[in-house]
Amino acid sequence: MPDRSESDSRKLLRRLRDTLAVPGKGQDRLDQITHLIADSMGTEVCSIYLFRDSETLELCATQGLNKSAVHKTRMKLGEGLVGRVARTGMPVNTADAPSEKGFRYMPETGEELYSSFLGVPIQRVGEKLGVLVVQSRTARQFSEDEIYALDVVAMVLAEMTELGAFTSEENGIRALHKQPVMFRGGSGQEGAAEGRVWLHEPRVVITNPVADDPLTEIERIRAAVGELRVSIDDLLAAEHLDKEQKQVLEAYRMFAHSRGWLRRMEEDIMRGLSAEAAVEKEQSAARARMEQVPDAYLRERLSDLDDLSNRLLRILTGQGKDTGAEMPDNPVLVARNIGPAELLDYGRKLKGVVLEEGSVGSHAAIVARALAIPLVINAERITTEALNGDPILVDGDQGVVHLRPEETVARAFRDKIAMQAEAQKRYASLRNLPATALCGTTISLHMNAGLMADLPSLEGSGADGVGLFRTELQFLIRSRMPQRAELAALYARVMDAAKGKRVAFRTLDIGSDKVLPYMKPQDEPNPAMGWRAVRVGLDKPGVLRMQLQALIRAAKGRPLTIMFPLISEHSEFQQARAHVLREVHRERSLGHPVPDRLEIGAMLETPSLAFAPRAFFELADFVSVGGNDLKQFFFAADRENELVRRRYDTLNLSFLTFLEGIVARCAETGTPLSFCGEDAGRPVEALALAAIGFRTLSMRPASVGPVKALIRRVNLAEVRAVIERARTEGAESARPLLMEWLANQGPG
Repeated sequence: MPDRSESDSRKLLRRLRDTLAVPGKGQDRLDQITHLIADSMGTEVCSIYLFRDSETLELCATQGLNKSAVHKTRMKLGEGLVGRVARTGMPVNTADAPSEKGFRYMPETGEELYSSFLGVPIQRVGEKLGVLVVQSRTARQFSEDEIYALDVVAMVLAEMTELGAFTSEENGIRALHKQPVMFRGGSGQEGAAEGRVWLHEPRVVITNPVADDPLTEIERIRAAVGELRVSIDDLLAAEHLDKEQKQVLEAYRMFAHSRGWLRRMEEDIMRGLSAEAAVEKEQSAARARMEQVPDAYLRERLSDLDDLSNRLLRILTGQGKDTGAEMPDNPVLVARNIGPAELLDYGRKLKGVVLEEGSVGSHAAIVARALAIPLVINAERITTEALNGDPILVDGDQGVVHLRPEETVARAFRDKIAMQAEAQKRYASLRNLPATALCGTTISLHMNAGLMADLPSLEGSGADGVGLFRTELQFLIRSRMPQRAELAALYARVMDAAKGKRVAFRTLDIGSDKVLPYMKPQDEPNPAMGWRAVRVGLDKPGVLRMQLQALIRAAKGRPLTIMFPLISEHSEFQQARAHVLREVHRERSLGHPVPDRLEIGAMLETPSLAFAPRAFFELADFVSVGGNDLKQFFFAADRENELVRRRYDTLNLSFLTFLEGIVARCAETGTPLSFCGEDAGRPVEALALAAIGFRTLSMRPASVGPVKALIRRVNLAEVRAVIERARTEGAESARPLLMEWLANQGPG
């Protein structure tokens, strides 16, 4: 075998680049490349396998195997040695392929003649594109130099595959980032939107994977790494960083100053890669290692290296957040994840948001609800597939995203949006009418809010007031604890905007998934049932007192409504209420105006509170059922877990019976009762809640119209009778009978 020196590698890459530079059909290029690699590597066989879909590899070109097998031989991810390379993202090098564990014999290829096998992944920063294989008759292990050379060639093939160099009609290989793709995720916020992709962190496109002058490229990579190191040092010098932020940046600095990292990239450059391609090659290797590491801490450190590589690529290419690209008129934000402050910076100009990660209770979901924009979470790999400007459809109701949709799909989607817009026009005509059922019962409909930007919806939606104002958003979007004066000014503006309508301020609901940037996170095995909400406030009363003082001062003598989240027992409410009364007394003694009417209520979000002593219901000025948390605790189904969160029905008769018990207890003591949460804004669920005795419902502003429209066309006594019939018949849920009954009522 000839020696594979560095100059030979560069020569192979230049030949590869020259081959790709010649105009030609995609299949012809693939055939030429397999011939070129086999000739340069001194092997009888070179084959290229590409993914047909996420689970299927196809032999797309070969030199040495039977040509008749091309575009016929297919295998599943993980199947055979080729499938193992694709699954693990790691090379397989063996002198005796047939005896290797997992080997699969493909008789149509004629590969039984070849003993030695070397396969390397064709991948680009976590995106698995295929496998490059060389084989020879001689039983031998391929050298490290040969593995390295083939790995570098695979890297270039990945870049060229990405750029569409191998697409053609005859081989059926379609260009990446061109065909329609559908993503199934989770619903973070309901609604539908059509727009164009705007990537939060734009994908870096490498158009020059092969370089002629390695010394120039090494100068570029050293200069870029130097700039990266300076930028990290500057960030570390900032005074506002907390301990955890400093730890992350220290990890960045450690990697940025790693001699091994820079040395490996320089070696890749000497083999013939450009500076950008060398960075990406190391990044892809880190991603592959990340997938194989079971230790969460080590995975996090590899993720740091991944992020650092992205920063370095942006320096080298000039691509990134500040590229000068113009945001489209109808942007749909696509990101791996995003913080609440960053999302608020985009504001209402966004038509929708799609995240690879996130949860229904995440900061981003809270802000998306506040902005009333559709949100889909857990749309895996969408940042890898999407490009800025791609057409995109977001179905927040179903948790589905259509990227580059076919026209038939787009037409059907536009019809759905048009129908929703038409319905909203009908609901607008009901804005000033009460939600009075045919039986004469009136239901008070309130809206949920969390931002000043929500308040115009109070008048536009026809809501009677704000049943829940989330105060934690003002804490989450800051890098430091807000001051009392800042909060007082904000709360005063909220009351001013409400124009005398009731606003129920929920005190700080943090913990679980809502961790303040400047608060040390608690490592809890089950944070949803841990140290959160009022539990934090009672254990750390300084912040609670500051917030209560801000609310009292904001009222300026006007009525004030305060409610405490996640009250689990009578004594917790007594303690929380005592804090309010102490602060009112303190403000009065200081000569400040105090509210002329004060309501102090509790959110019933745990089943335990439903069984609290009568004294609790007598003491509380009102009770608001927090349906989202109550349902998860009642059914023991984590609402952050997509596997179970939709498993249990709100109209399950055991849950409705439990809610009826709460209605009865509040009726005994004359305690005002409301229901707040997602289910309050779903018309059928809202109808059932009204039928079992809830007279106040609080929901997102867009739901007020649909709920009001349905309530106004039914008799709640008849709805109650349907629920009773379902119970008598032994049904698990009232939904089937209720839907059947509604269908017989005729159009609304």
